[in-house]
Amino acid sequence: MTGKDDKAGKDDKAGEDDKIGRAAARAERRDIAGRKDPEPSLGRRFGQIGVLGWVIVGPTVLGVFLGGWLDRLLGTGIALAAALTLLGATLGLWFALRWMHKQ
Repeated sequence: MTGKDDKAGKDDKAGEDDKIGRAAARAERRDIAGRKDPEPSLGRRFGQIGVLGWVIVGPTVLGVFLGGWLDRLLGTGIALAAALTLLGATLGLWFALRWMHKQ
C-alpha cells in the first residue's frame, strides 16, 4: 500500500466516524425530545376520539331538535329541520377541524 492509499483509508474511516457521531447525536436529540413531549396514552387517544364525536354530533342533534320544534310551531313540514340539521353538521365539522388544529 502506498502512502496515498493509506491516507485515503484514514479519510474514509474519519468520514465514517463522523457519520456515526452525527447519527448518535440525532438519536440523543430524538430521545430527549421524546422524554419532554411523550406520545399520548391510549386512553387519551380514545378521549380525543370521543370529544371529536361529540363536537360533531352535538350541533347536528341540536339542529334536528330545534328544526323539528320550529317546523311543528310554524307548520313548515320538514324544511327547517333539514336546513338546521345541515347547518348543525356543518358547524360541527368546522368546530372539529378547528379543535384538531389546536391539538
